[in-house]
Amino acid sequence: MAVSLDTTKLANYIDGKWIEPVKTTPVINPATGEEIVQVPLSGESSVNEAVAAAKKAQKEWALVPAPQRAEILYEVGNLLKERKERLSQLLTMENGKVLEEARGEVQEGIDMAFYMAGEGRRLFGQTTPAELKNKFAMSQRVPVGVVGIITPWNFPIAIATWKSFPAIVAGNAVVWKPATETPIMAYELAKIFEEAGLPKGVINVVFGSGSETGNKMVHHKDIRVISFTGSNDVGRNIASDCGKQLKKVSLEMGGKNAVIVMDDADLDLAVEGILWSAFGTSGQRCTACSRVIVHESVKEELEDKLLEAMKDLTIGNGLDESIKVGPIINKAGLEKIKSYMDIGKEEGATLLEGGYELTGVGYQGGHFFAPTLFTDAKADMRIAQEEIFGPVVSLIPVKNLEEAIEVNNGVSFGLSSSIFTRDVNRVFQAQRDLDTGIVYVNAGTTGAEIHLPFGGTKGTGNGHRDSGVQALDVFTEWKAVYVDYSGKLQRAQIDVD
Repeated sequence: MAVSLDTTKLANYIDGKWIEPVKTTPVINPATGEEIVQVPLSGESSVNEAVAAAKKAQKEWALVPAPQRAEILYEVGNLLKERKERLSQLLTMENGKVLEEARGEVQEGIDMAFYMAGEGRRLFGQTTPAELKNKFAMSQRVPVGVVGIITPWNFPIAIATWKSFPAIVAGNAVVWKPATETPIMAYELAKIFEEAGLPKGVINVVFGSGSETGNKMVHHKDIRVISFTGSNDVGRNIASDCGKQLKKVSLEMGGKNAVIVMDDADLDLAVEGILWSAFGTSGQRCTACSRVIVHESVKEELEDKLLEAMKDLTIGNGLDESIKVGPIINKAGLEKIKSYMDIGKEEGATLLEGGYELTGVGYQGGHFFAPTLFTDAKADMRIAQEEIFGPVVSLIPVKNLEEAIEVNNGVSFGLSSSIFTRDVNRVFQAQRDLDTGIVYVNAGTTGAEIHLPFGGTKGTGNGHRDSGVQALDVFTEWKAVYVDYSGKLQRAQIDVD
């Protein structure tokens, strides 16, 4: 039996208090169309209150020794672990992804808590020889201050932990705006922070729209970092606005990820990787596979195997353990996917399977789209260039590895890529030449682990990374410290012999 919430209306969490909203909007289960809860639509005053609380709390939090800050994250990890199944079911209700995937996402949050807690005993700087006698030189990480994080609906708890946990362990305070489509994970995580003993004001959750709440955060003078995951268009605007304010910004945006299948590949393994990468989360991942770049000599065999395997995909409400593909998040997302069906056919690609909305028994009230396979696509087609964000994959035939790499790199994004081959020489050439932040060998394009950096090249981001120790770079500044114990003024390069 599905779990239930303890409220019918969510509240903002500001300065350790739950603030009742004035204006709300419904949160809809994308599989059923049913209302789950009401979520606040916050305005400027809520953002100001949250930032003021964060600014005040951060001064004290930064003075807490980092290992003690880490103890809070260890407790958060334990609470997430205890509540994993409940959180997973709530996640499926608000987001639609199947339970198996929801459990994996909550596990990412658990992993991130324990990993970043470990950084509380590291947060390494460097010591280095000084160039003058009786002088000591070192560098250290220091917190930035108040951090604003803006997270998407497709990974409502994992991405939030990638951003908030490193920010907190580094000594910052956080103002978090979750997606209005999936606010329940933010509500539950705020309660966990509270129970774990995080001091009031260190984490503040302000629900609302991107155009109102998010925009106010981006332009608030006391928020010194914005960490955003979402669309490329919104990310570009945030980068521009932050640049004018000399405000630090981290962006993780889209992907147009490809699986390369060479003529020596294990085709059965490749099919498994493609299905999981293309149709998991109904293709609504920034790392989803939406292109398969296949050697022309095995193209037809791969097509046949894919079509056969797609017959076993079950589609429906993700709370049903037998379901493998859940709904599209909302009507707008569904309509966008549908529009690319005509685009693909008009461009000359062949639609082999799917390409339509699913309606009728088992799909009432929800937004479902059939897993879709195009073939004979060309690299410059819109369906092979633009992010569709749905269960749609296009096969692009190529003659050799060099052409495959060229096609892979010939898009504006650079998040994830994959190659299936048994040739070690091809493996090393591909991992060197594929222009993406993540490369998989004999696996699909999804499945990043939290102790490695997550992010991409080109239009996928602006060079920063979520996850891994590299995430600390977003939420810290480097300070150089010189200690001269010579008892006299030494003028660095001037006094060097």
